[in-house]
Amino acid sequence: MIETKLIRNLSIIAHVDHGKSTLSDRILELTHAVDPRLMREQYLDSMDIERERGITIKAQNVRVSWKGYTLHLIDTPGHVDFGYEVSRSLAACEGVILLVDASQGIEAQTLANCYLALENDLEIVAALNKIDLPAADPDRYAQEIETVLGIPADSIIRVSAKTGLGVDSLLDAVVDRIPAPVGNPNDPLRALIFDSIYDQYRGVVSSLRVMDGMLRSSDKLRFLQAGTLHGVEEIGVRTPIQVPIAELGPGEVGYLITGIKDIGQARSGETVTWQEGGATEPLEGYQEAKPMVFCGLYPIDGDEFEDLRESLEKLKLNDSSFTYEPESSVALGFGFRCGFLGLLHMEIVRERLEREFNLSLIATAPSVEYKVTLEGKDEAYVIDNPSEMPSAHSIVKIEEPYLEINILSPTEYTGAVMDLCQTRRGDMLQMNYISPERIELRYKIPLAEVVMDFFDVLKSRTKGYASLDYEPSGYFESDLVKLDILLNAVPVDAFSTIIHKSKAYDYGRKMTVKLRELIPRQLFDVPIQAAIGGRIIARETVKARRKDVLAKCYGGDISRKRKLLEKQKEGKKKMKNIGRVEVPQEAFISALRLDDTN
Repeated sequence: MIETKLIRNLSIIAHVDHGKSTLSDRILELTHAVDPRLMREQYLDSMDIERERGITIKAQNVRVSWKGYTLHLIDTPGHVDFGYEVSRSLAACEGVILLVDASQGIEAQTLANCYLALENDLEIVAALNKIDLPAADPDRYAQEIETVLGIPADSIIRVSAKTGLGVDSLLDAVVDRIPAPVGNPNDPLRALIFDSIYDQYRGVVSSLRVMDGMLRSSDKLRFLQAGTLHGVEEIGVRTPIQVPIAELGPGEVGYLITGIKDIGQARSGETVTWQEGGATEPLEGYQEAKPMVFCGLYPIDGDEFEDLRESLEKLKLNDSSFTYEPESSVALGFGFRCGFLGLLHMEIVRERLEREFNLSLIATAPSVEYKVTLEGKDEAYVIDNPSEMPSAHSIVKIEEPYLEINILSPTEYTGAVMDLCQTRRGDMLQMNYISPERIELRYKIPLAEVVMDFFDVLKSRTKGYASLDYEPSGYFESDLVKLDILLNAVPVDAFSTIIHKSKAYDYGRKMTVKLRELIPRQLFDVPIQAAIGGRIIARETVKARRKDVLAKCYGGDISRKRKLLEKQKEGKKKMKNIGRVEVPQEAFISALRLDDTN
C-alpha cells in the first residue's frame, strides 16, 4: 500500500487541440513510464479513430512516479460532446492541470471545464502550452486568465508539451499544490468505478478509484447498486501497460477484473465493497447523462439486427452516455432509436460500431426531443421520432428544447457570428469583451438549429477562430410542423422530419431535388413530394424508362404509331397503380447524409 500523502490524483483538462495528449506523452517520457523504443505520439489514445481524427474520445488513466510521489494521471477529451467523460474523470481526482494554448488564449471549453473543476472543489494548476510557437503571447494570455478566471498570472506555469520545456516544473507544481487524497485503510472498502471496457476473453475490465479501505486480490466483493456478488480475479494498475498487484489502498486508482460477463453489472458510478462487513452506503456516483440528439440506426442487412443489439450493449458499457431502444421502419426494417450528447458523439458511436463490431449501418436524419400537448390533455408527451407525431388538428402546442450557447470569437467576426445566430432563430442574452481583441457572446437558440451544421458554419465564418460551448436551457413553444416525403403518394418514414414552419419549404425543395437525382428511373413516373399534412409544398418527378415501341413501326399511317404509344401509356398507368418504388440503400445513405441536407 502507498501512503496517501505520497499520492496525487489529477486530470488534464482543456479546450480541443490545446495539447492534452501531447502533454501526457511528455509526462510519460519524463517519468520513464514507457520504453523510449515503444514511445509513439498520442500514446494514451488507444483507438484508431482517435489517432485518425487527432482527438481524444475516451478518458485514459495511467500511474507514473515523480520524485518519490505516485501520480495518477487521467487524460480527458476536449470536445463539448464528450464533457460527460470529463465530469466522470474529475470524480476520481483532487486536482486538475488546466491547459491553455499560449497562441489562442481562453476558449469556450476552457471556461466550461474550469467551472466543472470548481464545482468539484478541485485544486487548479494553470499552464500555458505551446510557448515555442512564433504566434505565442504568454504574457498577454496569462493576464487574460487572471482577469477571466481569477488565477494569479504569476502562478501560471509556461510549458511546451511538444519540446518538453517546463514540463518538469509543472509536475513539481502538481506535487506542491494538489492535495493528497484522504481515506482510512481501516474503514470498510468503498471504491468507485469510473469507466469500464469489455474484453471478449476476460469479461468486464473496470477502472476504479479506492476511497476507503483496502481492495485485495483475495477479496469477495459486493456491487452495491447492482446488488451482485463477485470474487476478484485480478486487480492492478496501468503504467500504462496493465500490471497486476496484490492490493490497492485509499486514494489509489487501478483496474478490477471479476469475470463479469453481464455488462449491465459494472456500470460507471457503481460502488464496490466487501461481501462481508462491507459498507452499506454507496458513493454518490454520477448523474445520468441526458441525450440531446436522436437518430435511428438500422443494419443494411436485416439479419444483422441481433448483432447490432449485442454490439450496442457492449459499447454502452464503455460509453454510458448514449441510449438505445428498438424501433422499426417501413422503409428500413428493424433497428434502434439511439440518443447521443451531440452530433460528433453520434458520428463516433456509429463509426465505432462499424469498425469494432464489423457492422454496416444506415443512420436516419438526426432529430431532438419535442414536447407535444394535445387537445383535452393536460400533460405533454415527449417524442423523438417524427413518425410518432400525431395529426396537426389535434395538437394544441409543440415545445422544443433550447440551449444557452457561449461563443468566444475575435471581435472582427462579431457581425458574422451574430448574423449566423439570428438566422438560426437565436436570441441574444449577453455580450462581453474579454479583451480588446476577443468577445464573448451568449445566445438562447433552439437545439434543432445547432445539431446539424452550426459548429461547421461558425468555424468557416470565423476562419476557425471561434469556439463554442453549450448547456440545456429548457423547453419553449415554437411554430413547428411535421414534413413528410412521399414517393408515389406513399410517405417514407425514414425521410420525415419535424421542422420550423419558416424553413419547411427550403428543406422540402432540397430533399425532393436530391431524391430525384438518387432514385433510379422505374418503368413508370415516380412523383416525389414534400407535404405538410395534406398540403404539397414541393414536387419533383423521376421520369419513366421508356421502350422505343415505334422502332419496328416505319412508314404507314400516323394513327398506327399513336395507337402503340397510347397502349404503352395505359400500361405505364396500370404499373403506377400497382407498382412499388424501389429505393436502393445507397439512395437512403446519400439522402440522409448530414453534410448534404443542410
